[in-house]
Amino acid sequence: MLADLLSESYDANLEESWENERTATPVRAFAVRLHQTGCSLRETTTILAELGIERSHGAVWNWVHRLADSGHDPPEAQPKRVAVDETAVKINGEWSWLYAAIDTETKLILDVALFGRHGTDPAAAFLHRLNEKYDLSDTVFLVDQFGYR
Repeated sequence: MLADLLSESYDANLEESWENERTATPVRAFAVRLHQTGCSLRETTTILAELGIERSHGAVWNWVHRLADSGHDPPEAQPKRVAVDETAVKINGEWSWLYAAIDTETKLILDVALFGRHGTDPAAAFLHRLNEKYDLSDTVFLVDQFGYR
């Protein structure tokens, strides 16, 4: 499923921007999109590490700036259906909670946020920030097996 997400999250026209790289283009595009949603370089590398991809924040910085220099504008989403998920991650021995939202049609990452605590307040803050970025008044949110909305 991750391979599908990564392969659908980049524009094939970006290939020429990243020649001679050891990291696959879909992974680099995914990392750049994470950074564009507001994650710091170090948060982006931590998320990549959770996916089994160990890269330095300097490498991600290079990818972000190489893409910016290529002249390609990032795609814009107008989501109709949004999937939001939360997962616990351990960073430097401390538990944090990672929230992510994607447009289910385009597979674009809409937003990512990392919180130091778990509960309805961080979830509400994440959804509020997501609503400020995009007009979600007509958007359908997918519900998981536990019934969270």
